[in-house]
Amino acid sequence: MTTMTKKYKILGKYIKDLSSETRDIETYLFVKEYIGKYQLNIDINSKALKNKLIEISTTLKYEDKEPNDKKSYFEIVYATIIRPSEEVNEKKELEKIILCDVQTEIYPDLEKTFLNLMHNSGYPEIKIEKKIDFEKLYNERLS
Repeated sequence: MTTMTKKYKILGKYIKDLSSETRDIETYLFVKEYIGKYQLNIDINSKALKNKLIEISTTLKYEDKEPNDKKSYFEIVYATIIRPSEEVNEKKELEKIILCDVQTEIYPDLEKTFLNLMHNSGYPEIKIEKKIDFEKLYNERLS
């Protein structure tokens, strides 16, 4: 973690939407066997609110990309309300805060909530092996 001052303040974080769908027992048993093939996708959107506040929605989806009938679906939409500090005036700087800095800060909570959802949905063996490197993703997006 760098020692530079944070250029934003998180005013609130909450779960906006939480979804776990497994249609029936056959699907559950099938998914339990194949859940290792499921892929985690992350999507980040933001919108300006009044008083210079920004709402960031981070969506985690865990789904089967294969075309089969028996699939479960898991999704969490996590909202973070931030206020960028006064000196943030470039669009690019704001983008990095939204896509990188805030995500890195909230991700541990988001991941914990998501894993709880998975475990409570009957998939206790689920772990997220790969930590998401938002800095790397952000930089790849630029290149």
